[in-house]
Amino acid sequence: MTSERNQSGTVIFILLGFSDYPEFQIILFLVFLAMYVTTVMGNLGMIAIIITNPKLHTPMYFFLKHLSFVDFCYSTAVTPKLLENLVAEDRTMSIPTCITQFFFTAHCALTDTFILAVMAYDRFVAICNPLLYMIIMSQKRCALLMTIAYSWGILFSLLFTYSLLVLSFCGTNIINNFVCEYSGILSASCSDKHFSELILFIVANFNMLSTLIIIFTSYIFIFVTVMRMRSFRARHKAFSTCASHLTAVGIFYGTVLFLYCIPNTKSSWFTIKVGSVFYTVVIPMLNPLIYSLRNNDVKETFRRLMRKK
Repeated sequence: MTSERNQSGTVIFILLGFSDYPEFQIILFLVFLAMYVTTVMGNLGMIAIIITNPKLHTPMYFFLKHLSFVDFCYSTAVTPKLLENLVAEDRTMSIPTCITQFFFTAHCALTDTFILAVMAYDRFVAICNPLLYMIIMSQKRCALLMTIAYSWGILFSLLFTYSLLVLSFCGTNIINNFVCEYSGILSASCSDKHFSELILFIVANFNMLSTLIIIFTSYIFIFVTVMRMRSFRARHKAFSTCASHLTAVGIFYGTVLFLYCIPNTKSSWFTIKVGSVFYTVVIPMLNPLIYSLRNNDVKETFRRLMRKK
């Protein structure tokens, strides 16, 4: 019945994006274009560096390679449409296209959270059980963990998507954002939203709490182990290997928690847009910079590749 109702008439979404600021459209287009180019080059460059340097064929860089791939897909699912809406007058989007964009962005975001949790576990094993590190973090186990990460993202994004597909939409629906995100689609529905809101509450909280528990537990053991080290140099080296990951975790989770703690009122939509820009456009650009700036092996490989060119 919901499907028939949605298809019975012309039902479309209109992404308002940043249309409230027409005088800044060109500037925003150039800024977001530069950020997207940086994101693509940074993440694909990180993947190329890890693949070409045998020294980087370790579990930590294996997970980083997949994080870069997911970040590239995440930004690509959002930014091209954002750039189009900044220069085109027609900001409409069909229901299938909008739901498809949401599915891919949700999958990337959920997979990101699990990969960050896996990377915390990897650092825990490396620092707390260094002699058994290569045995515990074998190629088979790393591949299994990444399979779980992608499956985790697919499973919960499908659940989120299903909770939106059972809704009905009438006529023209306004989404006060530049991306088809959950709360925007939900607010545009003209049917009962109780089931979808319940799914959002349960799944979002389960995902955030479970991955944060893994990260916090791993770093508690890491901190205890590092503080027992007698050598200051050993402590510094141990903490430096975790610094990039902690920075990435802090930025990602901080932004998402801040964004979804905001009530959906009219006065909060600008803040939601800014938060959405940060975790869909800015964070995928920052991650390769965060991991490369503090890593001598990555910087050395980059210099070698540039010399060959």
